[in-house]
Amino acid sequence: MKTAVEELSPTRVKLTVEVPFEELETSMQAAYKKVAQQVRVPGFRPGKVPARIIEQRFGRAVVLEETLNDALPKLYGQAVDESDVFPVSQPEIEVTKIDDGKEVEFTAEVDVRPAFDVPAYEGIEVTVPSAEVSDEDIDTQIDALRQRFATLTGVDRPAANGDYVVMDLSATIDGKNIEEQQASDVSYEVGAGSVLEGLDDALVGMAAGDEKTFTTTLVGGENAGEEAEVSINVKSVKEKVLPELDDEFAGLASEFDTLEELRTSIREQARRNKLVDQVVQARENALEALLDKIDIPLPDSALKAELDARKHNLEHQIGESGLSREAFFRLYQTTEEERFAEFDENSRKALKSGFVLDKIVKQEDLGVNEQELTNFVVRRAMQMGVAPNTLAQHLADNDQLTLAMVEIVRDKAKTVIGDAAKVTDDAGNEVDLKAIYTELNEAEADSDEAAQPAE
Repeated sequence: MKTAVEELSPTRVKLTVEVPFEELETSMQAAYKKVAQQVRVPGFRPGKVPARIIEQRFGRAVVLEETLNDALPKLYGQAVDESDVFPVSQPEIEVTKIDDGKEVEFTAEVDVRPAFDVPAYEGIEVTVPSAEVSDEDIDTQIDALRQRFATLTGVDRPAANGDYVVMDLSATIDGKNIEEQQASDVSYEVGAGSVLEGLDDALVGMAAGDEKTFTTTLVGGENAGEEAEVSINVKSVKEKVLPELDDEFAGLASEFDTLEELRTSIREQARRNKLVDQVVQARENALEALLDKIDIPLPDSALKAELDARKHNLEHQIGESGLSREAFFRLYQTTEEERFAEFDENSRKALKSGFVLDKIVKQEDLGVNEQELTNFVVRRAMQMGVAPNTLAQHLADNDQLTLAMVEIVRDKAKTVIGDAAKVTDDAGNEVDLKAIYTELNEAEADSDEAAQPAE
């Protein structure tokens, strides 16, 4: 088999492939068997019709067509491997010549990863956040913990932002009740930002027993987008009461006996979290700096596929939310145009990053072993809240193990870039990533040792 490559553009090539007829022998025998199963010839059982009878009754063209249907995908894949191109789309294949018994020729036009060189990344300068833990950091986390253990206490006063109300809601359009917009005993935090525009403003100043009506645009159901009169009947007002910050609270909220022990533990965990964040930011920022040094043309088909996937996911989110499009974007404080512009920017960055990381994977000869794949599946299963075996089976059944391995080696490539960078924090201090790895590993070992039962 001979393959010639013609560059149609920096992101598209045309492969012209010449195949001697003898290389089609296996596919041709398979074609005869398949056609023999499909045709009915008096005197022969299905599947037992001889090749010469098939050609006499139905023509050799039928067999050749079936032969090429079987052979072309394999031959195309072989041509790609031999030509050292990296397709990023489905090929457009055309058979251009059939010299029966001698040769077949076909062409395949396909979008490919463009050719480019990766600049040196040793010593790229990047900045990451400081790992210094302040008292304010500790106070923030302590406050979040207090919020989790807060209680709601009824108050005899008008509602303010941060209070909780229990209320009945109803809506009418032109005086007609909208059944699906009726709700009783709804608990809601005033000021939380309801998609029902005007609700928070209406609730502020209302006390138990108060009723109020305001005009708004409905955001869900059959009448989404229509203007309605919404009536509120407040049944109760409650304020959030935080627990006292003392040793009793520490015992309630943690395994520690004193508040000081709790603060020490939070400080240590905050330190580890900030170190992890430094590592992540070093890798991301080093990749970002490297991408800024390279100009790579992006294949139109790959960019369109990336954009379409993001838009499809957005449509799914909107549908699942039960909200109108306008209400959905208002909830996330953005517009459809802004979200699409963000999709375009992120799609271009994702494609470019993938191309660069794949190149580094090849340069550094990075691979994936069985333990790394197992660890990946376990971590991802924990994030998704499913059993690791269930996720592993799903990946295998849907041919997604290869995608998982691509993600793993790309993360390795990102680590290579980050480790090669010159990293400082935003206070100007040098950051030693290897020292961070050591500290984190020691902390993990200490944690595992502490978790072991005493003998």
